[in-house]
Amino acid sequence: MRQGWRWFGPEDPVSLADIRQAGATEVVTALHHIANGEVWPREAIRSRRDAIRAAGLDWTVVESIPVHEDIKIGAPGWEAKADAWAETAGNLAAEGIDTICYNFMPVLDWTRTDLAHALPDGALCLRFDAAAIAAFDIHILGREGAAGDHGAALAARAGALFAAMDAGARDGLMRTILAGLPGAEESFTLDTFRAQLARYGGIGAEGLRACLAAFLARIMPRIEAAGARIAIHPDDPPRSLFGLPRVVSTSADLRAIAAMWPGIANGITFCTGSLGVRADNDLPAMLAEFGPRVHFLHLRATRREADDLSFHEAPHLDGDVDMVAVIAEALRLEELRGEALPMRPDHGQAILSDQRGPFRPGYPAVGRLRGLAELRGVEHALRRTGSGRA
Repeated sequence: MRQGWRWFGPEDPVSLADIRQAGATEVVTALHHIANGEVWPREAIRSRRDAIRAAGLDWTVVESIPVHEDIKIGAPGWEAKADAWAETAGNLAAEGIDTICYNFMPVLDWTRTDLAHALPDGALCLRFDAAAIAAFDIHILGREGAAGDHGAALAARAGALFAAMDAGARDGLMRTILAGLPGAEESFTLDTFRAQLARYGGIGAEGLRACLAAFLARIMPRIEAAGARIAIHPDDPPRSLFGLPRVVSTSADLRAIAAMWPGIANGITFCTGSLGVRADNDLPAMLAEFGPRVHFLHLRATRREADDLSFHEAPHLDGDVDMVAVIAEALRLEELRGEALPMRPDHGQAILSDQRGPFRPGYPAVGRLRGLAELRGVEHALRRTGSGRA
C-alpha cells in the first residue's frame, strides 16, 4: 500500500518535514483556501504539488473537492457548479493528481459531539454520543418532528442530558456540531443551519440519489477523458442526521452508486471507520465486492458503545474493525489489480506530546504516527507470511 498522510496545508500544525519523518511517502491534501464552487487554477495546484515534492513527498490523491449544496438538491444552476467541479478535477489530473476523494453528505460533513473525550488510559479521542445529538436536535435546534425521529427512549435520555447541562456545555455542544471539523466544507450558525435543512425539505433518500446520479452523468465523461478517478467517501456516521437523507452507508448504497455510472473511474473511498460504525457492514466482504472500484483507503477503527448508536475513535488495531482482515483483503486486491492502493491512517487519538500542543481534532501527529506504524506492521507481517496473497 502507498502510505499517505492527511495535510491541511501550510497552516497545519503538522509540517511536511514531520510527515516525512513519520514514514509516509505521500500527502493527501486540498486547496482549502479556495471557496466551495470555484475552479482550482492549474497554477495553484502546481504550486502546492511542487512544494510537497520539494519536501520529498508526493501528491496524487486530493481530499476533497467540495460538492456544492446546490448540486445535492438539484437547485437551478447546479449544472454550472458541476461543470466547475469537473474542470477542477481535470486541472488536478493534468498536474498528476488523478485520484479525487469527495463526499455527498447533505449540509454537514463528518459529525461528532466531543472532540476530546478522555479514555481510561488518558488518551483523548473523538466521540459521537447519540443522546447528545438528540439533545441538540430536540432542545437546541428545535427541529420539528425530532423527538419522534429519535424514538421515545433516546428522546428521554436526551432530555435528561440536556437538563443536566449548564449554558457553557450547551454552547459547546452546539459549536462542536455546527462549527465545522477539519476538512468540512462549511460552518453554520443555528439560523443558517435551519435554513440549509429547510432546503432539503421533501427530497428524501431517493431524491438525493437522483441528484447524485445526475451529477455523475454530467461529470463522468470529463473525468474519464482526463484520466482521473473519483472516490466517494461513506457517510460519517452512516445514518440519517437531523432528518437529512444519507445514501452512502451500506453495501446496497454502494451497489446503487456503482450502477449510476458503470465505468470503474466512478469509485469509492473505503473508510473502515465510517462503514465500521454499522455492525451490519461486513468490511472484508465489502472490500472484496467493490475492490475494482476502491481507489483510496481510509484505515481507522471505531468502537461502538452500549446503545449501538454512539461510538468513539479507537486505536487502529483495537476497535470493532477487523483491521488485519481488511489489510489482507487490500493486499489481495493489489495483486489482482497490479497496482498499489493509496491509503492513509485516518484520525488518531491525541496521546503523549499531542496533548501539550495544538492539533486539529482527529488529526494529532503522534496518534496518527502510532496508527501508521501499526498499519505498516500488519502489512509487513502479512506479506512475510503470504497471508495477503491472492
